Amino acid sequence: MTPPLPRRPRWRSLALLALCLAPLLWPLEHLAERYYRSELAGQNRQTLDLYVANLLGTLHRYEVLPQILGDLPALRTALAEPEVSSHLANANLLLQDVAAQAGVEVMYLMDTNGKTLAASNWDKQDSFVGRNFSFRPYFSEAMAGRLGRFFGLGTTSAKRGYFFAAAVHDGDKIIGVLVVKVDLDHTESLWGNTPEQLLVTDHNGVVILTSRPQWRFRATRPLTEEERQAIIAIQPYPTRDPQPLALSPTAWLRQSTAIAETGWNVEILAPRSLINRPVRTVVAVGGATLLVLMLLLGLMMQRRRHYLDRIAFEAKARRELERRVAERTSDLEGLNRRLKQEVLEREHAQQELVRAQDDLVQAGKLSALGTMSASISHELNQPLAAIRSYAENAEILLDHERTSDARGNLKLISELTGRMASIIAHLRAFARRDRHAPESVALQPALDDALALLAKRRRAMEVELIRDLPEATLWVQAGETRLRQVLGNLLANALDALTEKGPPRKLWLSAQTTEQGVNLYIRDNGPGFCMEALGRASEPFYTTKTRTQGLGLGLAICETLMRAFGGELLFANHKEGGALLTLKLRAGSPGVSVQPSEDRSV
Repeated sequence: MTPPLPRRPRWRSLALLALCLAPLLWPLEHLAERYYRSELAGQNRQTLDLYVANLLGTLHRYEVLPQILGDLPALRTALAEPEVSSHLANANLLLQDVAAQAGVEVMYLMDTNGKTLAASNWDKQDSFVGRNFSFRPYFSEAMAGRLGRFFGLGTTSAKRGYFFAAAVHDGDKIIGVLVVKVDLDHTESLWGNTPEQLLVTDHNGVVILTSRPQWRFRATRPLTEEERQAIIAIQPYPTRDPQPLALSPTAWLRQSTAIAETGWNVEILAPRSLINRPVRTVVAVGGATLLVLMLLLGLMMQRRRHYLDRIAFEAKARRELERRVAERTSDLEGLNRRLKQEVLEREHAQQELVRAQDDLVQAGKLSALGTMSASISHELNQPLAAIRSYAENAEILLDHERTSDARGNLKLISELTGRMASIIAHLRAFARRDRHAPESVALQPALDDALALLAKRRRAMEVELIRDLPEATLWVQAGETRLRQVLGNLLANALDALTEKGPPRKLWLSAQTTEQGVNLYIRDNGPGFCMEALGRASEPFYTTKTRTQGLGLGLAICETLMRAFGGELLFANHKEGGALLTLKLRAGSPGVSVQPSEDRSV
């Protein structure tokens, strides 16, 4: 069967070429950004100049009013005779009429102390009459003979406005000040709803006019302490501490111009989106054009390669078929060789397996023999030590002609030899995996017997024995000999631990009856178990003693015997120091067991 033709064209080459040409979009983006930035800057400059001209025209229209109206006889008469109410009424009516005709927000007349005597809003609730504005800078400038200028928030009306003030003269003497307040709110409304934003700041850098109300009276720069004190003194804003206006420099394109007459700075802020959108459009168009060119080039390459690749593919298919035939033949020959080699290796492995099995059986026999020997040696150490002690005592008693006492020691030696025979029989049965059914055993006598074997050693070490056992006999499920074997091993280990500690040496024995049976607690005030010993205490041949002190089989045998009783042996450290061993035994029936004793059945 003829193999299928490979898919063409090779778009990887086209993609690589596209990646090489993609950086050409960067200069295109740069040129487009420069072009649209220049166009936007030109438009905003014209708009800014138009707004500044409109603002200055409004101010120039009203700045001559205080100077012209200051010569009116009615105003001068009111300043000359302020105690005459008719003069003040005439002045109020005159200022009201002129303010209405001129289109100003309010006009008012002050004496040389800054007290308002007459005002165009005399009949309004927020009338300026009687108010003192001597703290305003326009009053001090007018009293100095200059034209006073000031922009601020009215302390009475709470409305923004631009104030013009001029002195009223009587000859060369200044007898008062006439003030005109112009409303500039309409200059903000002329801006309209456009993306560009208007921003007019005063000499303190505080926004006084803006197309965004939330920006109003915000500081565009940090204020000095002198500027803050001046703000508190003349109260130009609704707040004494203007909050900063944080504008991101990367989000806005800013153009500004200064008005020298007022000390203001007018800015127009255009969002960068006005440039980014058309620039992205230009880049998208450029990228689409580049993509179309790449697609056309790809189609041309595809048509050219199709014919050449078909010829090359047919030639390659013939060579591939010949190569596969040769490879198949070579593979069959190699497979035959490997089969022969595997058959030989399989026969050799079978022979090695038989030898390994024989070696493993022999190693198991040797291991069982070693464990059996070590166990017998470990378990006979304690009875042998007791026999040696009783024999020495019997010799002393005979020297003192205490025959009856010596006979008692010899009887104990006889019982110990019987117990050694029982231990050997039990270890032999344990090695053969024989099982003895548990019987009811009295716990206190078995414990007394184990203590008697170690009494001489305990007295020599000056170990204080503290017993907390109930008077009633505790019956447990165990084996008579095996239980004495477990107790003797555990008590001997406790004495071994106390040899590492100086006096006082103490050994506690206590028992507790539970729902599951009887718990026997053996505690000493020795060094206790280390962390490793807690985890490995019951492992065969693991010991913390020297090689001459023990084989590490005692606790392993004890745990095995406890499991045979259906009980449990737990190792722990007491909270007050020392080791704590817990023997959990099943409860037995009171009285003599009806089952044959394990000592007699072995």
